Amino acid sequence: MNRIRTRFAPSPTGYMHIGNLRTALYAYLFAKSQGGDFILRIEDTDRARYVADAVEFIERTLAAAKIIPDEGPHQGGKFAPYVQSERMDIYKRCAEELVASGHAYRCFCAGEEAPTDGNKFGGYNRHCRDLSPAEVEKNLAEGKPYVIRQKMPLEGETTFYDVLHGNITIANSELEDQVLLKSDGMPTYNFANVVDDHLMEVSHIIRGTEFITSTPKHVLLYDFFGWELPTFIHLAPVMGKAADGTVSKLSKRHGATGFHDLIAAGYLPEAITNYVALLGWSPKNSCQEIFTMDELIAAFSLDGLSKSPAVFDYAKLDWMNGEYFKAMTDEDFADAAQDYLADFDAPRRIFLASLLKTRVAKLSDIPQMTAFLKVLPPFDAELFTNKRNKLTPQKSAEILAPAIKILEQADDWSLDALNAKIAAFVEESGLKVGTVMWPLRIALSMQKVTPGGVTEILYLLGKETSLIRLNDALNALRH
Repeated sequence: MNRIRTRFAPSPTGYMHIGNLRTALYAYLFAKSQGGDFILRIEDTDRARYVADAVEFIERTLAAAKIIPDEGPHQGGKFAPYVQSERMDIYKRCAEELVASGHAYRCFCAGEEAPTDGNKFGGYNRHCRDLSPAEVEKNLAEGKPYVIRQKMPLEGETTFYDVLHGNITIANSELEDQVLLKSDGMPTYNFANVVDDHLMEVSHIIRGTEFITSTPKHVLLYDFFGWELPTFIHLAPVMGKAADGTVSKLSKRHGATGFHDLIAAGYLPEAITNYVALLGWSPKNSCQEIFTMDELIAAFSLDGLSKSPAVFDYAKLDWMNGEYFKAMTDEDFADAAQDYLADFDAPRRIFLASLLKTRVAKLSDIPQMTAFLKVLPPFDAELFTNKRNKLTPQKSAEILAPAIKILEQADDWSLDALNAKIAAFVEESGLKVGTVMWPLRIALSMQKVTPGGVTEILYLLGKETSLIRLNDALNALRH
């Protein structure tokens, strides 16, 4: 059996969205599951849309997602270079080989102004397809610019097999004599990717379904060159769900759709990668949902892929990210959330991390959840009303007054000491725990739901701030 080799071949024309990431991930997982090689190749021949820092961004994204190429621009390899703009002589040689064998021809029609026959042959009317050798030589001698076009069969059909979709057949009459080499010497995608996949010994091509209609052109090129076909796997698209319930191809209108956009929103790279792996693939005979990268590699197989579109579900990603948070140590979560917890000293930062890591779905939830610790919301007497504990603003003031006196006497503001103080006050007052805790927590936070209870908030705020808030609430309730 030949060695399994897959590739991820992005164009540096933008940043990696979820569909790109999933393609790279599946190619990586399949290669690694089979003991094969995963290649990163940069297809940068579309110079008009080239983005200067996109290659670096792509490489950073793959590194963050733990998708590590065996060969690529920085890794090197026996098929280097792995950047298409550095392989121009190869494409020129291969295009000329097709011209010599009669499977391609020089077209002197003026690029985009090439004559068309409506929809016939995909647009171009094949004006230069049958120029005589003398006409070709005359045009070359006059220095006329030209492109090299693929000479498609005029009759019959082209069929190829796809792992997910079975045999796919397209009539050759629907195939345009596509440009292989542009007048500036740059290859088109449909030519360069075939040449590179063959020369780099790619065995399995994993890409999106949008390339299905182009694949017959690629198959014919393999045939013209006499090369062995790789195995094709065309992945169903990733869809997004709008607020009205409608489903369409995932785009920015559905929310963050780029890997780094999701990280900026507070999702962990490993959680994103885990979730993306399940967008169109499921492990056989297993209900497991949380995977390490090694576990994904061990479980991955092509027969687990679905040919139906997958819907990106932010609620499911929230759940999965939350599971990763829960599995972290307090220290690791504090490190991950350090940008959001910078206002707290180290002990309080780690303690707050212990409260938050089981309560947030993403790191960007933290500011809203902890805002009251920095700035107390406006006073609202009605918050002190609690029917379950039979509390009114007036009753709350009666509880706060003696509680404040006990806390003012505290020399030790540690959690254990605060718990002991509050417990002693509850026992001495003869009141239920909830009846005491409600007015204290409202006075300290001015909100009904908080991460942690009264003693946790007292500890996080510190003695001075805690007593100021409690006394201000008591004064407001009395007036």
